[in-house]
Amino acid sequence: MPVPESPVTGGAPAGAARPSRLDPAVAARLRRTPDGLVAAVVRQHDTGEVLMVAWMDDEALHRTLTTGRATYWSRSRQEYWVKGATSGHHQYVRSVALDCDGDALLVSVDQVGAACHTGSRTCFFTELPVTAEGASS
Repeated sequence: MPVPESPVTGGAPAGAARPSRLDPAVAARLRRTPDGLVAAVVRQHDTGEVLMVAWMDDEALHRTLTTGRATYWSRSRQEYWVKGATSGHHQYVRSVALDCDGDALLVSVDQVGAACHTGSRTCFFTELPVTAEGASS
């Protein structure tokens, strides 16, 4: 008997491992964290500007690849989220690349509005001082 889907977990069965429809050939190349996730570095497709880092499991990657809408796994809420579904700040996926080790994804998007939950264009707006010798400004 199939496990019923939970509205709280965005379609993942309550109390079960998150199922996936990801192509098995792609899934075999992924090196996941112990909780089944892969880091997704998100950049603006035409400028290369790094916008954010999020997490994907196999199903989030499948949804991203098949819908063209960036879909992530929320570790805090334990549910899938489509970027822009509530904020209106959508990410339309242009390409997805897997790094050489299979433990990170590079998601190139057309970002509409802010990428950061703070309302900033990018999550990387806090510069840290580099004081090592040879560092240039």
